[in-house]
Amino acid sequence: MKVLVVDDERGVRNSLKDILEYENVEAAVAENGIAALELFRKHSFDLVFCDIKMPGIDGIEVLEKMQAINSDIPVVMISGHGNIDTAVECIKKGAYDFIEKPLDLNRILITMRNAGDRTALVKETKKLQRKVFRHHEMIGDSEGIRRVRDIIERVAPTDARILVTGQNGTGKELVARLLHGKSGRSSGAFVEVNCAAIPSELIESELFGHEKGSFTSAVKQHKGKFEQANGGTLFLDEIGDMSPAAQAKVLRALQENKILRVGGDKDIQVDVRVIAATNKNLREEIEKGNFREDLYHRISVILIQVPSLNERRGDIPLLAEHFIREICEEYSVPKKEITEAAIAELEKLMWTGNIREFRNVIERLIILCDRRIDSKDVKAYANPLFV
Repeated sequence: MKVLVVDDERGVRNSLKDILEYENVEAAVAENGIAALELFRKHSFDLVFCDIKMPGIDGIEVLEKMQAINSDIPVVMISGHGNIDTAVECIKKGAYDFIEKPLDLNRILITMRNAGDRTALVKETKKLQRKVFRHHEMIGDSEGIRRVRDIIERVAPTDARILVTGQNGTGKELVARLLHGKSGRSSGAFVEVNCAAIPSELIESELFGHEKGSFTSAVKQHKGKFEQANGGTLFLDEIGDMSPAAQAKVLRALQENKILRVGGDKDIQVDVRVIAATNKNLREEIEKGNFREDLYHRISVILIQVPSLNERRGDIPLLAEHFIREICEEYSVPKKEITEAAIAELEKLMWTGNIREFRNVIERLIILCDRRIDSKDVKAYANPLFV
């Protein structure tokens, strides 16, 4: 941990520095606000102790300037002339805490520990946010991807229902998450249902919930996905595999914005934006009698066709760089290089599993190859049966 101590009294500065160093904390000192701000700009600190009454610029102004530079670093204000009003003003301006002089050793150590925990939590949160954001990027500059991005930008702010189609592994869920993230519902829940993974006899309970005692294993009331997504977005993945009975209930929910729990007798109002996805041709499923045409028209106000990787081979260099950087960061290893010859070899392959398969291959290459990935590595390891 690295701490900056700002105080115009040499005795206070040195005493606080000695206390911190006794606790194995690296401490830097500044005798006025100007020197403190210079150190704050040049170095990375985990915590600042700052006096209020100082010549030149006072501690309140120093606090404001530090907040403008980096608001994530907690600043603890200290003063021998403090009162409630001063403490409140400091907290309002972003101070982490306020300590009166003479300084109490236990109070300093507790504040330092709590502030350190807060700083670590902020860093971890930002790290996770960056990871989540990376996973929700649409990488590529091909015409097909540009078209998908354009539709997302146009329709995301609306509540229009959207049907996303494409082969398995093309990124249909990513499209749904981007639509949610760019919508007015982004602060609400994004609830995903894989219609193909839920047995037909359970899909209604999963979507609409059930009342206690409505069937043998219903030992308590359960809220379904429609209720969980209230105010947000419901993503019905693989909707082409939904049972006819569930299709009828989903149609009613979309028509009336109401649901009825299994075993219930009271309608529940819901406000949900539905985004559906499928790898099937729903027109063909309608002709076969497997999918309701009226439901199809309800969910397909906007159609988004996600191109396969084989249709966007020009994006392979960008995708390779993206996944190499991402996976190397996840494994905490130095970023590996990939040669143009290796990229050319990747572009020759048929990607039946699309982006999902491509990422797996890149991960395999990172694990099995040395610092540099070449064409011979792609030939040796791109085939999942290479062993």
